[in-house]
Amino acid sequence: MTRLSAEMLAADTVDPITSAGHAQLGIAVLVGIAVLVLLITQTKLHAFLSLTIGSLALGAVAGAPLDKVITSFSAGLGSTVAGVGVLIALGAILGKLLADSGGADQIVDTILARANNKTMPWAMVLIAGIIGLPLFFEVGMVLMIPVVLLVAKRGNFSLMRIGIPALAGLSVMHGLVPPHPGPLAAIDAVHADLGITLALGVLIAIPTAIIAGPVFSRVADRWVDVTPPDRLMPTRPSEELERRPGFGVTVFTVLLPVVLMLIKALVDIVVDDPENGVQRVADVIGNPLIALLAAVIVGMFTLGRPAGFTRDRISSTVEHSLAPIAGMLLIVAAGGGFKQTLIDIGVGKMIMNISEDWSVSALLLAWLIAVAIRLATGSATVATISAAGLMTPLAADMSSTHVALLVLSIGAGSLFFSHVNDAGFWLVKEYFGMSVGQTVRTWSVMETIISVVGLVFVLLLSLVI
Repeated sequence: MTRLSAEMLAADTVDPITSAGHAQLGIAVLVGIAVLVLLITQTKLHAFLSLTIGSLALGAVAGAPLDKVITSFSAGLGSTVAGVGVLIALGAILGKLLADSGGADQIVDTILARANNKTMPWAMVLIAGIIGLPLFFEVGMVLMIPVVLLVAKRGNFSLMRIGIPALAGLSVMHGLVPPHPGPLAAIDAVHADLGITLALGVLIAIPTAIIAGPVFSRVADRWVDVTPPDRLMPTRPSEELERRPGFGVTVFTVLLPVVLMLIKALVDIVVDDPENGVQRVADVIGNPLIALLAAVIVGMFTLGRPAGFTRDRISSTVEHSLAPIAGMLLIVAAGGGFKQTLIDIGVGKMIMNISEDWSVSALLLAWLIAVAIRLATGSATVATISAAGLMTPLAADMSSTHVALLVLSIGAGSLFFSHVNDAGFWLVKEYFGMSVGQTVRTWSVMETIISVVGLVFVLLLSLVI
């Protein structure tokens, strides 16, 4: 089923592929998600395969013809790759250029050189926020952890006072700000405007990161006092380079796609005339694909060349940036297939009909659904995509700003209470040398603060905008 037909279904003009009642559809959703959770958490099956099997189980319990379930899943998978696959690839290339050229280290060193004991936590959340814009969470963490450990050791800082702000900056960007895979997939699922979502996401991300980062780190420091073992002190990516790009040009390159997409959003609001020449130009340069492609091409010159990269080295960097995202891309694509199956069997329509009698806000409902899936699967991306699929029909009658807020409420819910079924939990635990209990009291609580505070700001904005 194409995106157009999915929209028609949401508009109640196309019948779902099953005539099951609400009770059967509700059971089908529970079974589908239960299968997904069990496969990911108990059998440790890859999320791509788990989502595929979960989609088939969902359709089978709903009583839909299996051939139509397969068609829905395949169509959703294909449309998701078409919508976000290239953007994820371009983001990965830009992130790899930033890391390999030493640009990320240049940002870190420049900001830290101007920080003192009182401002260091604020410097860390700023660094993580800037670096976290183009980088996947895991990549950003691998880049930031050496900085956190080195700063804590050489400056005799508490690890929690330095580490929590860095983790908060990365996590907020991961959950709320495109071009990260989760927000991109949700934007594609509910047909939100990327520029508006980006602008509102940054607006919410800043105070959220401050509260969950520098502010909460004071509490976390009193709760947990750890010293990471020397064996975990890693080397930095740029130590082998003779030179690296400057601070100004690196920040310019990182922020270029953000600025281009924000320009498009601003022009769309101010001009609001599709035939206007200025708006047509802004629509082109602010298109996510063009904005990220421009940043990648610019980055080859502003990041690669100053680091002394030859054409072959730049080509090798681009090539090596794509292989690690294959798994992520397949998970996001399968999540799109799961989402489309939910829509096509009529679950979205069911939620729309039932929610008409509820007094709960659609934004709160979206957050609660994302929280439930996040707690069950441990995956923020799976939670985001699944929740977005369920909320697609409710987005049809919303304004563009409220659809963007819907994406952000889902993103906030997807970060709720990371625990033992989340790979990020174990990554933080091992790098910081903490016990499971200490990781729960710091990292897990921090993620919950981000989720709840993010929702509060989303709800507040919904009252104003």
